[in-house]
Amino acid sequence: RLFAEFDNFRKRTAKERLDLVQTAGAETLRSVLPVLDDLKRAMANNEQVEDLNSVKEGFGLIDHKLRTILQAQGLQPMESHGKPFDPDWHEAITKAPAPSDDLKGKVIDVLEDGYTLHGKVLRYAKDVVGE
Repeated sequence: RLFAEFDNFRKRTAKERLDLVQTAGAETLRSVLPVLDDLKRAMANNEQVEDLNSVKEGFGLIDHKLRTILQAQGLQPMESHGKPFDPDWHEAITKAPAPSDDLKGKVIDVLEDGYTLHGKVLRYAKDVVGE
């Protein structure tokens, strides 16, 4: 009997944990839906727009809105350019001649930004390292 109760407890906590993970993902997706709506409206409106500056401004606003939502969820972009290469934070895609001696061993170009989620690496920055 005790074993059956423990087994039921284990199954129930596993199900609760799975529900919690799925609900957290749903909340994040729900917060991104307004940005998706904005993109859809922008794409529909831009077919008739001749002023390129208003198109750029609109996409800039959408970009800012998305970044704000993601930062509220704990996502932070990594600052890599000019920093010493650190394999715990960066992925070296290639090496290239450093433009100056002080940039040897440092990131001289960022091919793809890296991100952290609540202080843990979500995606490593893909960098070019000076040599």
